[in-house]
Amino acid sequence: MDMFPQNLLVAFILSLLYVSGRAYRLDILQRNSEPSEGNVRLSGSESPSEGRVEIYHDGKWGTVCDDNWDIAEAQVVCRQLNFPGAKSVVIGKDYGTASGPIWLDEIACTGKEKQLVSCQFSGWGKTDCTHKEDAGVICESKNDVTISGSTNSLDHSIGLSGDLGQIFDRGTACDFLITFQTPSGNKKDDGTEEMTETTICAHKAIIMLYPYFSASAGANNITVTVNKPCQSYFTSFIRYLYTRKTDITYSSAMCLHQLASDFGIKQLMEDIGRLFSNVLPDDASFHSQVSLYKYAVESKDLVLEENCVQYMAWNFQNLTGSPVWADLPVELLRRLLTRSDLVVADEYFLLQTLEGWITNNGGSLSSENQADLLRLIRFPMIPAEKLYELEIKSLLFSAHRDLYRDSVLKAYQFNVLLYSNLTQLKLVKENDDYKPRIYTGETWSTVIVPGAKSSSSQSRNQYMNYGYRDSYGRYGGYYPSPTESPNKQLSTPLHSSLLFKNNMITWEANVLKTQNECSWRGLRCESFPAARLALQNQYQSTSGVLFRNRLLLTCQNKYVCQIQGFKGDLAYVSTNDTQVLAYPCPDDKYTYTFVVRPEYV
Repeated sequence: MDMFPQNLLVAFILSLLYVSGRAYRLDILQRNSEPSEGNVRLSGSESPSEGRVEIYHDGKWGTVCDDNWDIAEAQVVCRQLNFPGAKSVVIGKDYGTASGPIWLDEIACTGKEKQLVSCQFSGWGKTDCTHKEDAGVICESKNDVTISGSTNSLDHSIGLSGDLGQIFDRGTACDFLITFQTPSGNKKDDGTEEMTETTICAHKAIIMLYPYFSASAGANNITVTVNKPCQSYFTSFIRYLYTRKTDITYSSAMCLHQLASDFGIKQLMEDIGRLFSNVLPDDASFHSQVSLYKYAVESKDLVLEENCVQYMAWNFQNLTGSPVWADLPVELLRRLLTRSDLVVADEYFLLQTLEGWITNNGGSLSSENQADLLRLIRFPMIPAEKLYELEIKSLLFSAHRDLYRDSVLKAYQFNVLLYSNLTQLKLVKENDDYKPRIYTGETWSTVIVPGAKSSSSQSRNQYMNYGYRDSYGRYGGYYPSPTESPNKQLSTPLHSSLLFKNNMITWEANVLKTQNECSWRGLRCESFPAARLALQNQYQSTSGVLFRNRLLLTCQNKYVCQIQGFKGDLAYVSTNDTQVLAYPCPDDKYTYTFVVRPEYV
């Protein structure tokens, strides 16, 4: 498939994630899409971030009178719809004919409410207004851009695609009717959902290829229910079934993904899902990442789901400082805490962060659920001196005394006994409790910023005195300058357990940009840039310690966009020119974090 140009893709997905309830808001694209009491949406505008404000009450959508309507009320509406905020209020603009009652009048908000129904108003349906006084808003979008004219193509075709497309367009000899029912958002007098219908005449020979439609020899039609926002894309979707080709636009991406999920078209669903994950780094608030995660779970897009969780694991410390952290779904937090690629300063930081989250959400969590989360902390990975402080400094020790004491005891055993003894104590060797995450605290990591001067005068003197050795063993006369091969030294314990606290080893970290820099060290690098993390002194292999070190690439000092493992001493950096990246980095401007990760084996 042809991927989106990066600058268009960023604006495209971010716009989708901040659009209104009327158009493409994630929650109304779920299968269980019936609106809930107090939901809001925008209507009557081509722009997804502008329109007449409508609110759902007593099974019907209605409007809001513009009496007292001001920016505070607009802020509440826009935030309820997952926009960053309100740009302006709209009074007296014609957004087309409004149906339904005028539900709210004389509304008064402080601007801090989470929902419009939390504001003060005169009572449901109590008003002296007409629909000419319906209130509207213009919400802010992330980048505040419009790219509705851009088109990007997906091509999964093999042959005869154009011919099949013409057959579909002509509709000649079609013999299978597909009726799409869509909820209107209102209810009939008897309380049942009011539906609208769209019928497409297709060809059974084509539709039989897709099991969902059950187009057996004796069947001539099928009726399916799909959400209203996607009504205008049914024809494009059915045409894709013929041609295996489609154009993705600003308006169609989310709907085509949802339709592909509903009808079991896995390749289309996953390819569009990858486009969504490409722009996860562009929302520092993490609203997009959490919304896309929920949407991926609902649509059963496992690729998109994993990409969302992985991005949040790699950028966990940014997530904990974001606006969504306090309300992070419990299941998502549990998913993050199970991961060994969770990037944190150390395990004690993770425990403190989790305790704070549980304390803030304690009213909605049972004691059992709290304990389930706390058991995901890897207590043996907490430094011994921090374990000693837990009973005094922990926010939850007294509430979960037995859990903490059992966990601390296991951690002390790990810190003071050889692993062979632990095995004899029937502690499970493969248990994740004894495996490190990716710890970026100063004990286990060092950072190299390209362009900074080398911190090692010894390495600089080696360049000056010896030059370099090429791949054939010959010395050359080229002397790399310190800035061409940035390097740092790092001293770490042999292992995190207290048993090895004073057994220090030294590492040299380098960023290698040319084959000459590799050749000087007797290396042949496969691609550039490359990173090297090499031991400078020996340790006894009988210690049972294996190093599974990691290289973190932080893009423009904002977000971790890549994590690479070292093969031997080397790790290779993927760039936009050499690989399609899950989390792209403009201009490939990286900061390199070298992380030492010792494990017992």
